[in-house]
Amino acid sequence: MSTDATAAYDAWYATPLGAAAHALELAVVEDMARPRAGERALDVGCGTGIYTAWLAAAGLDVTGIDIDAARLTAARRKLPAVEFLEADATALPFADAEFDLVLAVTLLCFLDEHRRQAAVAELVRVTRPGGRIVIGELARASLWAAQRRLKGWRGSATWRRAHFTTAGELRGLLAGAGAGNVETRYGLYLPPWSALPVVARAPGIERIARPLGPLGAAFVAARGERRPPLAVAASTTGEEPRTS
Repeated sequence: MSTDATAAYDAWYATPLGAAAHALELAVVEDMARPRAGERALDVGCGTGIYTAWLAAAGLDVTGIDIDAARLTAARRKLPAVEFLEADATALPFADAEFDLVLAVTLLCFLDEHRRQAAVAELVRVTRPGGRIVIGELARASLWAAQRRLKGWRGSATWRRAHFTTAGELRGLLAGAGAGNVETRYGLYLPPWSALPVVARAPGIERIARPLGPLGAAFVAARGERRPPLAVAASTTGEEPRTS
């Protein structure tokens, strides 16, 4: 991504609509991630460091990973005390079980099916047993998704290749990679309208629309835990894990 595109990306989050949308997504991610000060965290596909900054402010020892050099430059400028590495999400440069919390927000939507599976396997691999993997993605049945698909049809390379997902798909990816205790949640029912009277009512819209589940939600998150080796072995053999 170019420097200008990176600046435009950050500038969108400073608009009333961008700030409101981010606040609603962050509320979902925070509820799923439950970060605790002192934990070691990895933000995969960190971009310009928006979620990395949140984790650092919460007192976690966080590392950011992205494949885009321009976005990493912006992230390093914002967070000079945080370690950022240029790396591919499908081949993370870490040993097994290094992190308590691994976060990936809007990463999988720009990967093909094979790379999505490989990336989730890596997210689980670098998480310690009992640690959490939290994935946040673009949901399928919303005005935001319709607007973005239209931009793709009109020539936007970014949105032409974007993949919109469901809670069931994320649940399957995490379970397929060996994660257990998977739970999912939808959010961001605020429509993509910049009118201030609408944006100002974002929290109320969220409360009212939450019972709709996937209908109208622009964001979906999943949380899984890396199971201990005995639990993984038992799940593949059909046996109950031994506790003594």
